[in-house]
Amino acid sequence: MTETIKNVLVTGGSGKIGRSLIPGLVKTGYRVRATEFRTPVTFDGVEVVKGSVSDEAFVKKVVDGVDAIVHLATQKEDKEALVDVSVRGTLNLLEACRDNHRMKQFIISSGDAAQGIFFYPNPVPISENMPPRAYRGYYALSKVLEDTLVEQYGIQYGVPWTILRFSWIHDEDDLLCYMTFAKPDFGGPSWKSLATTPEQEAYFAEGRDGVGCLVHPGGKPYVRHIVAVDDVVHSILTALGNPQALCETFNVAAPAAFSYDVLSGYIGEKLDLPVVDFELEGSYDFSIDISKARAVLGYAPEHDVFRMVDEAIAFRESGKPRTDTHYGG
Repeated sequence: MTETIKNVLVTGGSGKIGRSLIPGLVKTGYRVRATEFRTPVTFDGVEVVKGSVSDEAFVKKVVDGVDAIVHLATQKEDKEALVDVSVRGTLNLLEACRDNHRMKQFIISSGDAAQGIFFYPNPVPISENMPPRAYRGYYALSKVLEDTLVEQYGIQYGVPWTILRFSWIHDEDDLLCYMTFAKPDFGGPSWKSLATTPEQEAYFAEGRDGVGCLVHPGGKPYVRHIVAVDDVVHSILTALGNPQALCETFNVAAPAAFSYDVLSGYIGEKLDLPVVDFELEGSYDFSIDISKARAVLGYAPEHDVFRMVDEAIAFRESGKPRTDTHYGG
């Protein structure tokens, strides 16, 4: 923690990142104020304020007296929330920063969705200097709009910003929910929607579990990148109060991309489940270049997909219930 940043506002404090970040901020010594909109924020030593970032008066109130903002509030494929949260909410926060002369840093949670990932060809690792190109849908568009607003307020009004562009974030047993056929589902496309052969369809008709392996036409396994929530929190803590992070964008992902055949084989062995190939046409492999975050922030991700699987299995064995979410991925 720097001498200049002591009081931090976290929006979207009850979300996947917020519920892991806030304890880390408190442990580091920051005084934390968190916004609560739909789901309660319940942490000791945290000031919780109920309201929506789409409310300008509310935003002015919660920004008063803080030195930095970590903006996590977002929307998932909701047109109205795109306008209210992503555009108006981000704009309200930036306006409040413009009027708050003690503001030292505005960190926003962005995503690799802003650069198209699976949906466009990426023959080289995706870097921060590649132009934005949202895939279809409101979520990816929201990340492009948010990033643009933040960058422009830095140019126009000198708001000190940092964009952290996260890959697909996994927590608890998310990765097992995604890769196996059993409920609950997480992410997509769902394996059931890709089932075209009698063998594949039988798994779902008979309620049998298995592990999906996503392959291109012709059988080559897909390659993609994800990230563990603990590494996301680590990236935020390394960026917060770091002068080299100001007015910069950083990709945040796991130590390396994975191939579906390797991951599905590992899960199949761990859970004693069969691996089934599912063909998907019209999508693309991708990996994320995290060298800038490593060099500038000291970002050092510790969770490869094997550790994510091991921790997901341990989570299930603990008997803890999955955290309720308002979106499927």
